[in-house]
Amino acid sequence: MILCAGEILADMIGVEREGAFSYERKAGGAPFNVACAAAKFGAKTAFAGSVGEDCIGDFLYAFANSQKLEKVLLNRLKDRNTTLAFVDLDKNGERSFCFYRNRTADYVMPQIPEQLLNAADIVHIGSLMLSESEGISYAEELASRAHAAGKIVSFDVNFRTDIFRDKESAVKAYKKILALADVVKFSEDEVEIFSESYINGELYEKLVCISLGGAGSEWRFKGESNTVPSIKVKPADTTGAGDAFYAGILSQLCGLPREKWTKEVLNSAFRFGNVCGALNTLGKGAIDSLPDLAQVQNALLETIPQK
Repeated sequence: MILCAGEILADMIGVEREGAFSYERKAGGAPFNVACAAAKFGAKTAFAGSVGEDCIGDFLYAFANSQKLEKVLLNRLKDRNTTLAFVDLDKNGERSFCFYRNRTADYVMPQIPEQLLNAADIVHIGSLMLSESEGISYAEELASRAHAAGKIVSFDVNFRTDIFRDKESAVKAYKKILALADVVKFSEDEVEIFSESYINGELYEKLVCISLGGAGSEWRFKGESNTVPSIKVKPADTTGAGDAFYAGILSQLCGLPREKWTKEVLNSAFRFGNVCGALNTLGKGAIDSLPDLAQVQNALLETIPQK
């Protein structure tokens, strides 16, 4: 099972119709997206996070419990609002974010029961909580508990410039969690931001997953690496594409010991993840447009170059 812990929020996706601009409300939050996506791709998943006792929190609570997750552990906090992310899309479906996040619920996380932790194979930790001291402490403790229980720890960098004051403060906040993770996901831009400290030497023993957009993805593991191509699509909305990509990889590796992560296994997992991410861009919303396992498998039968 994949246990995902971190932010759950509402993506408010900007839409202009007949001269009027409005926002469509969609469920989101990177680790929540991963949990929902991996479940749709055939893995058992669980999610832990927090929302406020407000109308957005009501929406997300109902939505989370409607998904095919093994367990939903969702705090409802009276003194916090639910986090919002306003999303604008350009003509190519590429998105830009602006967070509404002032004393919100996303970094006041629920304690993970031992029974739930022990049931997991992979513990995946989101990054939005790392902007706050209590979030950093929570992520460190959860990663340490997961390692003590013999679990694989996964971490998505998912760096957001409007959450951290600057690059230096972000690198400092991320350092401890990067050190504790066994699998780390970067975007192409994030590799450049964090490369000085981590990409070369300190991540050698970790599986590094790098999303490259339409060009596919790259993996690096124990001195080996490969770039894996994807399928060609015309995106409508790239929101959540990286989460679908990463969920695809984790769903393929879940339950498989790290000593069996061969080049062939990783190439196959990354091809699967690439297709998951590509198909997810064909509709709006990180979760509403997720492909199912059959759609991914059918797309894999098309001509994806084998490398």
